[in-house]
Amino acid sequence: MNLVRVGARACLVEVEDAVTAASLATWARESGPAADEIVPAATTVLFDGVDPAEVAAALPHWSRDAPPARGPVVRVPVTYDGPDLEAVAAHWGCSADEVVALHTSLELVALFSGFAPGFSYLSGLPAERSVPRLESPRARVAPGSVALADTWCGIYPSASPGGWLVVGTTDVVLWDADLPQPALLAPGTRVRFEVAG
Repeated sequence: MNLVRVGARACLVEVEDAVTAASLATWARESGPAADEIVPAATTVLFDGVDPAEVAAALPHWSRDAPPARGPVVRVPVTYDGPDLEAVAAHWGCSADEVVALHTSLELVALFSGFAPGFSYLSGLPAERSVPRLESPRARVAPGSVALADTWCGIYPSASPGGWLVVGTTDVVLWDADLPQPALLAPGTRVRFEVAG
């Protein structure tokens, strides 16, 4: 763990992985230093609006065994018609139906957000189901695309370039700036995918 000052009133705490970052962020929000914002990412947690010395003094009180936040379960209906569904099946050595069965059997957890407003990095895909990114990213991925990369799953909230493998689509709205909590899949949210009826 390493602390990097970012000006007088902010710092980044570098950790080994996203689960650890989520755990640290959860602890910090509940009983850590009083920061204006605490933002987890893949291997860092940003503490903004607090003296870095306060963060450094508080960190020894955090237990690495503390679990990340466990938020509500959000069910996401998916039409499994993605252009990369067969490629994922080939990579896993199974049928497209088996990809769907595995994907809908998992409970994934939003560990952090980034890339675009409403895009959450969902953890929980088994390590043996890791998939590579596209060699050449697409210039445009449609909003609502459900995609995999490495051991992550994500849903594109808006049209954007992207290199993840798209396995399906959903009509769920992921970002609404008019809501008190604009992101549907805030960190800690548990996600269950299901076949759209």
